[in-house]
Order: sequence, then C-alpha cells, then structure tokens
Amino acid sequence: MPVLESALAGFDDSHARDKALYLTWLADSYMTAGEVEQAAKVTCRALDLTNGVASVRPRRRLQPVLERLAAHRGVTAADEALDKTAL
Repeated sequence: MPVLESALAGFDDSHARDKALYLTWLADSYMTAGEVEQAAKVTCRALDLTNGVASVRPRRRLQPVLERLAAHRGVTAADEALDKTAL
C-alpha cells in the first residue's frame, strides 16, 4: 500500500475537502504508474467526497486525471469515474 494511501486510510471523511485533494494526488500517481483501475477507483472516491464541498480545487485537480482516464474508456472502473462527472 503506497504511503499516501496508508495515510489517507486514517483520515476522517469529515475533512472532505482536504481528503479529496490528497486523493487527487494519489489518483494522479496511479495514472502515472499505469495503474488505470486503481486511479479510477481513487478518482471515484475523490469525486464522492467533493459533492457538497464548496472548494473547486479538488475538482480542478481531478480534471487532468479524468482526461487521462478518458483514453481508457471501456475499462469498467474508468467508465464509472467518467460517468460520475456527467451527473
């Protein structure tokens, strides 16, 4: 388990903005490592946390990850993440 993922496991969801922001870094790292499914799962979690959060920063940070995930349409996890942005 990556260090950031381990640290986030103990991070409470009541700090949704901060946790979502940190998850964007994790998702980006997974994409860079070629771990598309894991990146998509983390992206979904970050998107869930950003609902109801006033800050747009996590959503902005996710945009490049989502654009990279779009190249992997057809991978179930990527499709799920991309579909969440269409809501």
